[in-house]
This record gives sequence, C-alpha cells and structure tokens, in this order.
Amino acid sequence: MIGWKTVAMLVVSNVFMTFAWYGHLKELREKPWLVAVLVSWSVAFFEYLVQVPANRLGNQVFSLGQLKILQEVITLSVFVPFAVFYMKEKLTWNYLGAACCLAGAVFFMFRK
Repeated sequence: MIGWKTVAMLVVSNVFMTFAWYGHLKELREKPWLVAVLVSWSVAFFEYLVQVPANRLGNQVFSLGQLKILQEVITLSVFVPFAVFYMKEKLTWNYLGAACCLAGAVFFMFRK
C-alpha cells in the first residue's frame, strides 16, 4: 500500500513540477523572466509539499535508487501528455526510445 501511495503522490508532485519548469514557456512568454521565476517558484512550492513526504514514505519500501528511477518514469509519464496536449508538441519516436531506456533502468533497479 505504501508503494502505491508513494507513486500517487509522486504523480501529483510531478504535475506541479512540470508546470513549474515548463508552463511558463507557454503562459508567461511575454512576461519578464523574473515574473516567470517567481510564478514557477510558487508552483514548485506545492510540488515540494507533496514530493518530500512522498519520498519519505517511499523510502520505507524502496531503495534510494529505486525511488530515483521511479521518479524518472513518472516524470516521463507526466511530461509526454503535457508536451503533446498542453504545449502542442509533436509526439515523436524519441519519446518511445526514452521510455525503452527507462524500462531498462527499471528492470535493473527493481530486480532481486
């Protein structure tokens, strides 16, 4: 149960993180970069409110390396729909290649 709760919390934190890191490229393009920084930091604050407890909880059942790889898989899983549907980027084979590389990382980090 802790594992799934960790995953859910990391997904939520990644949604905030993705908007903090990249949302300003669409929504605040015409604003000075300092405004984008302040808005991004504000959004990132909420990401940390979920991410830090998620990692503390997850560290009870996952190793540090497993948590990191899990985070990367979740990051790509959140980023791709964000890039395609929100930022209107084209979905390319590169995303599939990245996903395959991450699948290999998951294999090696989670095998016994």
